[in-house]
Amino acid sequence: MSANRIDRFLKLMNDRGASDLHLSVGRPPIFRLSGRMEPVRYRVLDDRDFESFLKPISPPHLWESFVTDGDADYAYEVPGLARFRVNMFRQQRGMGAVFRIIPTKLMTVEQLGLPPSVKKLMTLDGGLVLVTGPTGSGKSTTLSAIIHEMNSTRAMHFVTIEDPIEFVHGNQKSLVSQREIGPHSKSFTAALRAAVREDPDCILVGEMRDLETIEMALKAAETGLLVFGTLHTNSASKTIDRIINVFPTDQQEGVRGILAGVIKGVLAQQLLRRKGGGRVAALEILFGTPALSALIREGKTHQIAGMLSQGKSLGMISMDDSLRGLVEKDAIEPHAALEKALDKDEMRKWLKERGAALPDEG
Repeated sequence: MSANRIDRFLKLMNDRGASDLHLSVGRPPIFRLSGRMEPVRYRVLDDRDFESFLKPISPPHLWESFVTDGDADYAYEVPGLARFRVNMFRQQRGMGAVFRIIPTKLMTVEQLGLPPSVKKLMTLDGGLVLVTGPTGSGKSTTLSAIIHEMNSTRAMHFVTIEDPIEFVHGNQKSLVSQREIGPHSKSFTAALRAAVREDPDCILVGEMRDLETIEMALKAAETGLLVFGTLHTNSASKTIDRIINVFPTDQQEGVRGILAGVIKGVLAQQLLRRKGGGRVAALEILFGTPALSALIREGKTHQIAGMLSQGKSLGMISMDDSLRGLVEKDAIEPHAALEKALDKDEMRKWLKERGAALPDEG
């Protein structure tokens, strides 16, 4: 049986160390290499090319749903090479798709260079831990390292709910049941409702994007389960606000009370270009403390930033301190730290004191 046409590009992508392959009608294929977009030497794609690349590898029901609704997600594997997360969509010029390589090798917390204080989260028995950051910031990779470590050291039942399944966890000391939206369940909410009945110790919710899913995740954490979830926010305080603001105003006070009781940690992550190639993560770490619970209950989330700087002895770190640490290690360029900083004025001042040449404020 001949390999699918797309496989040549995926092999080239893997050989060149690219993280993503972009296919877009009206453009040649493009790789993302160390964060930069680099065109592949190939002709401009038309509709026929796109269909010949994507239709043979798409599950038929998802190709139908792409044709009618304009988007679809699934995982595709090239045996002996790698698994890829595929997202197909329609855009102004026509059809488009992105392939993201899913590393088959599970990374450890050490290999990812995560701060040692992250290990605190691996000893938890219950509560809510949120891993947040923009798309492509490495949330799934960080979570898989945490689950991998817990799987090898603790006897638990994990239920993961993902779209699609990215890292495959074998059973070690723990039993890991991985469910994918589409083939195994119709939605995050339906899968989460079922997961609570599957005698889990820990549930991983791949995306907490709507009120119902967030509400169920909070309820599960309230019953004593350990719940890991991801959100698209770029700081710990914004994460807390996002969860509360999803709910109608008249429910927000009650939600504050529940969240204050269950929150155990927030990891907010951003990926930056590493000097000399590759990527490196800047990580904000907030741990649940009585002081944090009080701030959430009283609606004073704007004070969380101050709390982070006071919590250093507990292993907490603010995003801007994490970025400063990367500059000091010479891992990233000063202008990259400034671009990702939450308090840009303070960061600019700090960098200038160290003699960094920065673009003028504009």
